Amino acid sequence: MPYLTYEEYNDLGFVETEIEQAEFKRLVKRAGDVLDDVTGDFYAFNDLEDDINFRRDKFKKAVACQVEYFFDMEATSSHEMNNPLTVQIGRTQVSSGAANQKEMNSLISKDVFMYLRDTGLLYSGIGVR
Repeated sequence: MPYLTYEEYNDLGFVETEIEQAEFKRLVKRAGDVLDDVTGDFYAFNDLEDDINFRRDKFKKAVACQVEYFFDMEATSSHEMNNPLTVQIGRTQVSSGAANQKEMNSLISKDVFMYLRDTGLLYSGIGVR
């Protein structure tokens, strides 16, 4: 089950980007996978809806940001994000690909970390789940 519904997404104020419901369903699943990786699968072991409001709401906003990021970037994988576009006409070649690792697009929106920073979900040390 996705971490966020289409109605919740709209209620959070993410209506500037007009994502159709079918497209949202496709993106929210992948966004959830990315957030699971970032949070060490916290919500695989804990119920999101039973969690404290502060952490649950921040997590849902992070998922919404990731959905919007995927939509804006028109990609849902690191390969798609950094696939160079090259056009060659005669001896002239134009490429929009990243020249080095620093120029590559991240799979994760930086806004995700802004929402999760104070929730404890980014903790990566040893502990009990």
